[in-house]
Amino acid sequence: MNGMGVLSDPALLGLFVLGTCLGGLVNLGVYRLAWFPRAISPWSAPLPEAPPRRWHDRLPIVGWLGLRREASLHGRGFWFRPAVVELACGIGLAALFWWEVRQNGLFGPGAPAAANADVAVRLFCHVVLFGLLLTASLIDVDEKTIPDAITIPGTWFGLVAAAVYPWSLLPDPSAMPATDFLRLTSPNPWPEGLDGFPHVVPLAWGLACWWLWNLSLMHRTWYARHGWLRAVRLCCARLRRERSTYRILVVGLIGSCGVAAAWLVGGVAWAGLLTALVGMLASGAVVWLIRVLGTAVLRREAMGFGDVTLMAMIGSFLGWQPCLIVFFFAPFAALLVGAFSLIVHRESEIPYGPFLCVIAVAVVVCWATVWERAEPIFALGWLLPIVLLMCLALMVPLLMLMRLVRLVFER
Repeated sequence: MNGMGVLSDPALLGLFVLGTCLGGLVNLGVYRLAWFPRAISPWSAPLPEAPPRRWHDRLPIVGWLGLRREASLHGRGFWFRPAVVELACGIGLAALFWWEVRQNGLFGPGAPAAANADVAVRLFCHVVLFGLLLTASLIDVDEKTIPDAITIPGTWFGLVAAAVYPWSLLPDPSAMPATDFLRLTSPNPWPEGLDGFPHVVPLAWGLACWWLWNLSLMHRTWYARHGWLRAVRLCCARLRRERSTYRILVVGLIGSCGVAAAWLVGGVAWAGLLTALVGMLASGAVVWLIRVLGTAVLRREAMGFGDVTLMAMIGSFLGWQPCLIVFFFAPFAALLVGAFSLIVHRESEIPYGPFLCVIAVAVVVCWATVWERAEPIFALGWLLPIVLLMCLALMVPLLMLMRLVRLVFER
């Protein structure tokens, strides 16, 4: 896809313009949802000492050229990154449409074309996911934190989309028909025992995934220095005092009704929701294990809990299989960049969220090739957890090497 092709194609040109507007929403989210909000976006109320805003300041990309007059308030060159973000979103949306719709790129060459509705819903969900990932990455780069205001609503969206229209999940080119969506058991057949009503066991699994995720969001403390019994009492007391506990419980009950409704409907709605629920919990749990393992080896917090909720959100959109691939590649990329940053800049802390986001986008875009290579591994069935444990064991020497490098260069 070249530049002249975009200019001569009204659909791609319109999507480019729409993408730049979506980039403006990303910039608004970056500055408004940050831990320290900043009045940089032209859609936010300006600082009292700022010059009056003009209507053309809100135009994507070019509006930032006029906002350079606020450089004394926000810093020299503050406008450059948000302008690049809007330009990248415009190009990215047009390219994503060309790849997923025009080229049928998620299925690979020679694959049958999917239904128009399937393609449109999947493209829409990927645009939402990529927008959330970009917003989370930029905030993580700025502040080394990922707001729950991005990951929690994003997870809800992914679960609802999987239940209402399961073809929003990635395709399974190995299935029959080849336009089917990636299910919990792919590439192995979907067993009858995982169907909806009247099978009770899969309902219990779905509710367990949903409630474990909600419970992980509660603000809790754990001090076991004076015994486990006292630690449990302190934890319960903290949960009772937090107002967020009761909000999470209400959301949990509402979500449980939704899970039960999808189970009663059964069919593809239940298959999609159960796939997303397991993807959410499994993806978050894997990163949580890395967090615990890294903290134990490095003797400092390896990553924040925002990375766990971020990966859970990705799992609700994609399922556990793509997220396992993300989990395998992201730590290696982070360790390499972290070692380089430590050696060159003496910086021992790097945000991990952007690596998860970049690898997740790469897995989605290259899905046909990725699935072709990974399908034999996922066909192992119950042997797959052994492979996962081996990958976790491999992380230990890598983390120890990272700690050794940090000790050498921090002297």
